[in-house]
Amino acid sequence: MSATLSQNMLLAVPLAPLFGAIVAGLFGKQVGRRGAHTVTILGVLVSFIISVMTLKSVALDGARFNQTIYEWMVLGGLKMEIGFLVDGLSAMMMVVVTFVSLMVHIYTIGYMEEDPGYQRFFSYISLFTFSMLMLVMSNNMLQLFFGWEAVGLVSYLLIGFWYTKPTAIFANMKAFLVNRVGDFGFILGIGLLVAYGGSLNYTETFAKAGELSQIKFNMPLWGSDWMMLTVACICLFIGAMGKSAQFPLHVWLPDSMEGPTPISALIHAATMVTAGIFMVARFSPLFELSDTALNFVLVIGSITALFMGFMGIIQNDIKRVVAYSTLSQLGYMTVALGVSAYSVAVFHLMTHAFFKALLFLGAGSVIIGMHHDQDIRNMGGLRKYMPITWITSLLGSLALIGTPFFSGFYSKDSIILAVEASKLPGAGFAMFAVVAGVFVTAFYSFRMYFLVFHGKENFRHKPFPGEHDHHDDHHDDHSHTPHESPWVVTAPLVLLAIPSVAIGFVAIQPMLFGDFFKDAIHVNHEAHGAMGALREMFHGATAMALHGLQTLPFWLALAGVVTAYVFYMVAPSIPATLAKVLRPLVVVLENKYFMDWINENILARLARGLGLAAWKVGDQGVIDGVLINGSARGIGGIAGLVRRVQTGHLYWYALVMILGVIGLMTWKLWPYIWPQFKALAGF
Repeated sequence: MSATLSQNMLLAVPLAPLFGAIVAGLFGKQVGRRGAHTVTILGVLVSFIISVMTLKSVALDGARFNQTIYEWMVLGGLKMEIGFLVDGLSAMMMVVVTFVSLMVHIYTIGYMEEDPGYQRFFSYISLFTFSMLMLVMSNNMLQLFFGWEAVGLVSYLLIGFWYTKPTAIFANMKAFLVNRVGDFGFILGIGLLVAYGGSLNYTETFAKAGELSQIKFNMPLWGSDWMMLTVACICLFIGAMGKSAQFPLHVWLPDSMEGPTPISALIHAATMVTAGIFMVARFSPLFELSDTALNFVLVIGSITALFMGFMGIIQNDIKRVVAYSTLSQLGYMTVALGVSAYSVAVFHLMTHAFFKALLFLGAGSVIIGMHHDQDIRNMGGLRKYMPITWITSLLGSLALIGTPFFSGFYSKDSIILAVEASKLPGAGFAMFAVVAGVFVTAFYSFRMYFLVFHGKENFRHKPFPGEHDHHDDHHDDHSHTPHESPWVVTAPLVLLAIPSVAIGFVAIQPMLFGDFFKDAIHVNHEAHGAMGALREMFHGATAMALHGLQTLPFWLALAGVVTAYVFYMVAPSIPATLAKVLRPLVVVLENKYFMDWINENILARLARGLGLAAWKVGDQGVIDGVLINGSARGIGGIAGLVRRVQTGHLYWYALVMILGVIGLMTWKLWPYIWPQFKALAGF
């Protein structure tokens, strides 16, 4: 253990938010609103400060921590433990999670000001922070799975926070069920690694990676044997597909916007949905040994990056535009994982966490200013009414589309360059997807930006709908003039805007080409040379940004911005005409590629039919009918026969005894009697 990373300090990182969650949740009435937000914010602040100190020790002093904190039980030789692994990867995640969570906690004071579930909300988001920290700090697969399921549970609670809204209840149940599909694959992957590796501990399992890669499964239907690691890694990634909303397990995330805006920023932009990306990066020593698994990751990420971006073009709900943007950017991160550029994926995870949290909280600020109207068609011209929200949202949008010198540029362009250098079979399609996605991202981002902050003030011509979310009767301000949000809302916007602009410039050298991830991420550079190619092309952050001004992605992004401006500011008749001409395509997008229809009318009915068959035939027919009730009826029949001979009369018992003695004697003497009988009968 390094002297600079003490066990007690690391324990305080997850336990401080847990303490706040318990106080706000169980004693909310006693401590009141002020007490609830004070104790939870202080808890997350303590976590953030210790996380920053930890990151400093890891980055500057080379400090590391990998120890068991508590041994829960031992089954055979399998140890089930709680332990922490702190290296560059987990230290960076700790800071991202705690910083974004702290901003969301402060922001929530303003956004949920008049909500009756104020204390409960603070308890939930603090509990979520604890769960996510347990996930990223774990040094074993058992604790990883605990954190994985805990963030899913709290996400379920937060999406359905307004439990009187039918749409919110439907959304949280959808999220829960879709994630169960992914988590089934996830636990199968963990089970395979534990069964063949004999340990839940990361370090011990990764040390056996070479041995595990020699184990083959006989797969006659595929015509060849499969590596056990290939199957395990694909199963693990199916878990990531659910948690990180990759196609086709992405369907839950857009509907999760039914929850309050702060959780959209905390869970569905910056932390929970990145858990799958973090997990694949953590398991890089295993994924590196299977090109099949990497190709699977690459293709799924490419589909998500491009086709979820298309969905953002037609959305009119401000939060759903940002939600589909999140799906697309998660696809970019997954593409980076697929080409073995794990550090680039995690780098984009970090930069995206800041600017996407900024965009979600900016959208929430707009919703407050618009008296909870979320339709961007009812906005316009908000720039002069909400200057802080406007400038921070602009900075976030510029970062999102990959403008040179902004943080998103460094991470997104690195992904494109890594894909270009990859030799995997799926890299060609991935290259098309990520480059085309640049134009799409710029178009839908600035479509939203222009419709909200510029152009005609449409809110002057339409009455506000009151409370679009949950709290219909809580606002006394019936003025139709938008207004800037209070400081507890705008301060987090400003604080998030700073890393959205600058963190990429500062961090690209140590995170991608330095020693920051040296013992956390493992790449077989001979087989997968994307990072080596990137290193050869990199000549400093400034040179990269200046060169970026001459590349195709920059001009595609610029074309997307210009197109959005022309379509929605100069000639709004063009998109209306295009929508009519391309009506079949619009119908496909409006129906979300019919994924919901397929899930609800085919897969759900098939699953329900299988469940019904299992219930009727298996449960009622075999288990109840044959094994349980059948055995009971058999015993009852035998008892009925026995009851007929149990008459209670002594003469009957005497007769049975005599007959029994005669029968026994006949059986014993039969070998002697039968030959005599045959002789007498002449047989």
